[in-house]
Amino acid sequence: MNRPYTIALVGNPNCGKTTLFNRLTGTHQAVGNWPGVTVERKTGRFVHAGAHYDVVDLPGTFSLHVSPGEDSLDQQIAQGYVLSREADLIINIIDASSVERGLYLSSQIFDASIPVVVALNMMDVAHGQGIHVDPYRLAEGLGCPVVPLVASRGDGIGALMDVVGSQLLGRQPAPARQPLDAPIESALLRVQAALDTSNAGPNGRLLAAALLERDAAVLARLGESERAAALTIVGELETQLGASAGDALIAARYRAIGDLTAQAVHRDPGHRFNLTDWLDRVLLDRWLAFPLFLGVMYLMFMLTINVGGAFTDFFNITAGALFVEVPRRLLEAVGLPAWLVTAIADGVGGGVQLVCSFIPVIATLFLFQSFLEDSGYMARAAFILDRLMRAVGLPGKSFVPLIVGFGCNVPAVMATRSLDTHQDRLLTSMMAPFMSCGARLTVYALFAAAIFPRNGQNVVFALYLIGIALAIITGLLIRRGLLNRDLSPFLLELPAYHVPTLRSLMLHTWHRLKGFVMRAGKAIVLVVLVLNFVNSIGTDGSYGNQNTERSMLSAVGKAITPLFAPIGITEENWPATVGIFSGVFAKEVVVGTLDALYTNMAREPGSSTGAANIGAMLSEAIDSVGTNLGELGERLADPLGLSLGNLDDRDIAAADQQVHVGTLGLMAQLFDGPLGAFSYILFVLLYMPCVATLGAIYKELGGFWAFFSATWNTVIAYTLAVACYQGGRIASDPLAAGLWLVFCALLLSGCYLWLMHLGRRRAASGTLIPVVNL
Repeated sequence: MNRPYTIALVGNPNCGKTTLFNRLTGTHQAVGNWPGVTVERKTGRFVHAGAHYDVVDLPGTFSLHVSPGEDSLDQQIAQGYVLSREADLIINIIDASSVERGLYLSSQIFDASIPVVVALNMMDVAHGQGIHVDPYRLAEGLGCPVVPLVASRGDGIGALMDVVGSQLLGRQPAPARQPLDAPIESALLRVQAALDTSNAGPNGRLLAAALLERDAAVLARLGESERAAALTIVGELETQLGASAGDALIAARYRAIGDLTAQAVHRDPGHRFNLTDWLDRVLLDRWLAFPLFLGVMYLMFMLTINVGGAFTDFFNITAGALFVEVPRRLLEAVGLPAWLVTAIADGVGGGVQLVCSFIPVIATLFLFQSFLEDSGYMARAAFILDRLMRAVGLPGKSFVPLIVGFGCNVPAVMATRSLDTHQDRLLTSMMAPFMSCGARLTVYALFAAAIFPRNGQNVVFALYLIGIALAIITGLLIRRGLLNRDLSPFLLELPAYHVPTLRSLMLHTWHRLKGFVMRAGKAIVLVVLVLNFVNSIGTDGSYGNQNTERSMLSAVGKAITPLFAPIGITEENWPATVGIFSGVFAKEVVVGTLDALYTNMAREPGSSTGAANIGAMLSEAIDSVGTNLGELGERLADPLGLSLGNLDDRDIAAADQQVHVGTLGLMAQLFDGPLGAFSYILFVLLYMPCVATLGAIYKELGGFWAFFSATWNTVIAYTLAVACYQGGRIASDPLAAGLWLVFCALLLSGCYLWLMHLGRRRAASGTLIPVVNL
């Protein structure tokens, strides 16, 4: 079989490019990263009329040229791929309701001298707006095939495949370029002549046009003599025209486009009603926009956390039965040693169980996010919130992942995929772990029941505010220290509203979910394997010591408890340290760990029920769906889950938190009053993200930033927890408390100077701090 043909999909954002990609490739897709960056690279394949085709979905862009001062990875990737000439043919997708804008990118693509087929998409939207495009006249003017499509319905896909096949099998030439103004054409030819033929080759005109716009990426490709010669020609053209060469080139392109669309595009003079304009008058109203946005976010948050969360127990319990208990039984039945059973069942199986427990929440988030993006509302949300978010150096679209972080930090990090630039994704991902997730709330509720029975709501509210404040401070420090960049003007296209198809939503959700499970899941399983093994192995070499003082993890906890003395943790309260370690699995594990260890200290009957009944577990998993959905009505009024229940009655509070009554008593006894307890939960709020969140950060940004997040959050958590506890003791022990406060100030100053140092290194090298897989 001959090698498959390679097709690149190129188009503006919101032109239906991804919908076309899904129609062409279906489920035959792979997701990776473009070399050197963490922008998603989507590839797929299809077979038509016996020929095999590989499809590359390039990031949406308005231009192949990167203007000076711009920092758009999407444009750089699209430009680099076209220049690489890996594609045998380019399908240029154009929104039929915005032909002029789409043709600007087309005019640049034609400069690359690669065969092109124009896919005129969203013809239904254009007709609804009274816009009629004549594909035959357009094809005649462009010199390449033009295929009308409605990709969302699948209309025209077969015809497009036929045309692509005929172009490639018939080896049709690249489309003819539209001639521009004489001075510009002359300058382009002179710049092409000045370029080294071996360096430019068939890309000569595309490179020359980019140099007229002083494209920094293209300038960097040239040798010193070529660069000097090209810039000299550009300067002479600017002197001749009395204007910027780039501006003159853009204007010339649009004049040629205007002449073409005057013949091929016609608008009904009597057509006035436009659904998009009518909806925008409501959704972007000065007074209604923000309340309506909050309503949409409330709905998304409620569906993600509550409806998706209603299936979490099902996935968690079922995965526990199938991937933990079943392998344990089988491995024990064949007589494998206990350590191997622990490693496979509790380690690998437990890691898979943890990954599965996040599937319903993440899938629901991705489904709702895909709907907002495909419908066109996500761009409006970014516009509404841009002014507020820019105070922190972020675009308005960052608000959505941060809001989701109140439910779970994992989907919050995954939701950063909707952001346009790598810097925005990075900054938002570093801020998201400070959002107090629902898992941390279980810890707050336990301490509220044990130590803050009268003012637990106030304590929880204060912790939420502290998390938000630290997220903002972190964002400001990273932007000014590491990134050190000024905000670019906010330019945003507001696409027409669409009703997404179920097929498109399901495909988008499936591919995003698959990416999380297959990539982030690997890191999660590895870390859970190590932690479970250390938690199970005893100091005497025995196994099965989870959450007991005999485990190696407990021994390590006891050994390092003195490190937490400055936040009020005494050596007798070593279970609190173990709880911090176990919280690396997932923050809600802190509650189970504390309950198991305190119960053992109090010599109450343990909670073990012997070997698990797999049938009962599966039955419980099924029952949990109905139970959780039945409680959905109560959750509508409390989407953040801030209700802590009855805290006055310790028996009821213990039952609500699913812990023993003795646990609450020992906590009140071992923690140094409200001050010590608050310092501890402040640390739990801020310290390193859980394994699942770190796995998501690793997937999105690489090992360096996962390490940075874990280190930065833990240092901030320790410093502020120490400052909180010692600040409360300054009246009773001013000397020691004062010294600790000085230590905290020096540590925070050191962190700030470290960030500045990294920022200076970045500025000196001209690159972002490396994103590498450690």
